[in-house]
Amino acid sequence: MQLRFECHLTGADYVIQQAWLDASLPRCPLHPQGGCHFARHGTYARVSPPGTRVARWYCPEGHRTFSLLPDCLAARLSGTLAEVEAVVSAAEQAPSLEALCKQHRLDIELPGALRWVRRRVQDVHSALHRIKGILGEPFALVEPTLTAFADHLEVEQVLVALRGIAAAWLDALPKPLGFAPRRHPAAVRSPRPTPCGA
Repeated sequence: MQLRFECHLTGADYVIQQAWLDASLPRCPLHPQGGCHFARHGTYARVSPPGTRVARWYCPEGHRTFSLLPDCLAARLSGTLAEVEAVVSAAEQAPSLEALCKQHRLDIELPGALRWVRRRVQDVHSALHRIKGILGEPFALVEPTLTAFADHLEVEQVLVALRGIAAAWLDALPKPLGFAPRRHPAAVRSPRPTPCGA
């Protein structure tokens, strides 16, 4: 389970300072009154930014690990929130996604680049829609785009700011901003075999 690590560092500074060493989770989220064997459980690596590690803890009674994700990192997506925001902001301003991909994703073919950009745009716009629904009036008249949210909040880094503003609802917000669990399609049940002679 991911939890927020309130951290005002960029991705690069998080790595340089090895800020995961400062991450602290004093009590088990499952057993806040104590009584379990909750303990630090090392770290895990992230591909980007290079050298990134995330601190984690484990509750053996609850059979659950907890990781503290710093505000600069995207949830369930490689890289930082700033990197995701840059792509989505560029997509909002571009004449077309195809034009954007031809400029920024020269390392892969166009269909793959389009999927890569569309996923990020859909994820971020979905999170902005959800924030409007959860937080209500402060964002009621704000279009669910990064451009509109940046103007409304008067910030340069919208997603990092929203991680703090919506901290109490991160478990209900989708990636890359929040920590809502992935949705798996319902399993398709095989029909039961008819008994012989039925």
